[in-house]
Amino acid sequence: MKKRIIPIFVPHRGCPHDCIFCNQKKITGVSTEVTAQDARNIIEECLETIDKDTNVEIAFFGGSFTAIEEECQNELLAVAKEYVDKRLVHEIRMSTRPDCISDSILERLKKYDASIIELGVQSMDAKVLIDSVRGHDIESVIKSAKLIKEHDIKLGLQMMVGLPSDTEEKCIETARKFISLNPDCVRIYPTLVVKDTGLEMLLERGEYTPFSLEQCINIVKKLLVLFYINNINVIRVGLQATDDIQLGKGVVAGPYHPAFRELVESEMIKDYLDYIVKENEISGELIVNSNNKNISKIVGNKRSNKIYMKQKYNINLKTMPKDLPIDELSIVSSKGEFTVNMNEIYNKLLNIYNL
Repeated sequence: MKKRIIPIFVPHRGCPHDCIFCNQKKITGVSTEVTAQDARNIIEECLETIDKDTNVEIAFFGGSFTAIEEECQNELLAVAKEYVDKRLVHEIRMSTRPDCISDSILERLKKYDASIIELGVQSMDAKVLIDSVRGHDIESVIKSAKLIKEHDIKLGLQMMVGLPSDTEEKCIETARKFISLNPDCVRIYPTLVVKDTGLEMLLERGEYTPFSLEQCINIVKKLLVLFYINNINVIRVGLQATDDIQLGKGVVAGPYHPAFRELVESEMIKDYLDYIVKENEISGELIVNSNNKNISKIVGNKRSNKIYMKQKYNINLKTMPKDLPIDELSIVSSKGEFTVNMNEIYNKLLNIYNL
């Protein structure tokens, strides 16, 4: 069944802290308050364009939903629940802070059929949390994640890569700690320097250096391997592009790319093919047959993977669309032909990346 999300942004309401990286107006593209009638209008408008055989989810994003005024929460949730009761919507999702969860909050949310709660954790390193002015500690993350699970609500965790004092090792450790909490889904966001934030001030004073795009790709590919082999769904990698979220506009620095996830997954495929070529002493030509949806990842951004194979090994990398499952590749070379699925690739990358 197809899935569609109806996003309702509640920008910066309820947040008890101005985190050093945050400017909710720029990130969400929304600056005004959202009323119950606004929510109803958004839902009605979206439902007009959604096929009936679709799994529909209403998602309250932006700010910290469970920290806004309880009356406002209830009004918005009541509207969402109406559509669940009518069986026009299947799930209700919201994002919030780890220190804005409690038994009483969760019991109330359950009454409105809340089904997924995403915690904006960002890091599981104490110093990174302090330097990013998060205002919560690691223990609050662990406690809130456990409570959400105990109330039979799906758990989502969000992390950021490249915050102040962050390192590759800290990012990998955050991923491992996320895995130990057994989330249903994860989001990964490269840290971008957005205008009118504390991070921009640090950048201007020379006290912060963002990760480069290449550095961020090399870290995130390892995070994806860890999550994938632990059967954790990574539902987003990179901020969604908006009018404000672009370099030179709302973003002044950082590893921004509108197709960041594809860059990362293309790099993972390149690393696997590099291993195959070296391990099997392949020469001449390498043909990769795959589902058409994978072709651009195999070729690489601006043919980067083809260029890499030609320059490093003098190998012509060719791709052929084929009626294969999306999680399979068929690889043909002078050494023979074999089929490999993505789980096998991830397990091999686990060793290649020394994870």
